[in-house]
Amino acid sequence: MISTLKARIGALAFAGTIGLAAPAAAEEISVSHWGVTMYGAPYAVAMEKGFFRQAGVDITGILTSKGGGTTVRNVLAGGLPYGEVALAAVIIAIREGIDIKIVNSGVNTVADILWVTMPNSNVKSIKDLVGKKMAITSPKGVADMLSIMVLEASGIPLDQVERPALGSIGAGLTALESGSVQAAGIIDPIWSARKDRYRALFHVKDVLPPMNQMVGITTSEFARAQPQKLRAIIAGRRMGVDYLYANPKESAQIIAKAYNLKPEVMEIAVNNLVAFRYWSRGEFDVKGMNEMVRGLKIIGEVKGEIDWDKIIDRSFLPADLRGGS
Repeated sequence: MISTLKARIGALAFAGTIGLAAPAAAEEISVSHWGVTMYGAPYAVAMEKGFFRQAGVDITGILTSKGGGTTVRNVLAGGLPYGEVALAAVIIAIREGIDIKIVNSGVNTVADILWVTMPNSNVKSIKDLVGKKMAITSPKGVADMLSIMVLEASGIPLDQVERPALGSIGAGLTALESGSVQAAGIIDPIWSARKDRYRALFHVKDVLPPMNQMVGITTSEFARAQPQKLRAIIAGRRMGVDYLYANPKESAQIIAKAYNLKPEVMEIAVNNLVAFRYWSRGEFDVKGMNEMVRGLKIIGEVKGEIDWDKIIDRSFLPADLRGGS
């Protein structure tokens, strides 16, 4: 959650002085919520199909983390060459003086996030939430931010919808089923596994403009020391994305094995997200990044403007993906 990132990143100033570990550590990379959310799907495909080796780097495993601040710390203190992390965590880390660079985009949409209600609920639209309860996970977290933005975009004053912070997606769904709230947030692949239990109330992507969630990062030191390895990681991931879009059924089988989930559930989740072009091939959508910054300003996590030219290094992307927008 965004609200805990500052505390997690506070120790990074010391960690950053440790420097990079021996090259053997470069056989692992870090991806936030690996095995839980769909961010990591291209990496599972790329490892299984040998795309990283084909690109020139041997990625043997993914180090998971519970959130963005932890992934940033993994890259710095663990000597890892690369991590995929929430853009919010990167912005906070850089504002804290941490020397990292954004080198590719991971997810340029929030298409995996929606709020659901019970099938027999009389809540049929966002407007019906007036006077009711809409669960979020934590104050100043992503769900808090998105709920505010969605209500504002729908013309609903914030004081007309109660938004209890219940701590987790699971707690929100439990409250929904008990009738304590009338809407709760959910993400894929949880949504694909439980579609028969809930009814979609709204997808965030249908209310808000495109918004960047995830980016790839490295340290400035690693970028200088081993640029070819970094390019190979980004190229291997891109091949994983391309294969996933071209072969969603086989890719779902691969991801299900890596995530220890039922293949039929993963196939639904993959098909959902393929339809939305959920995974970026690496190219940046600066408008979507600015939309995330707008949300962070709303919850008080960012002040002022972000100079992307100082944070983004496009030189590690394949030439055809460097243009951005």
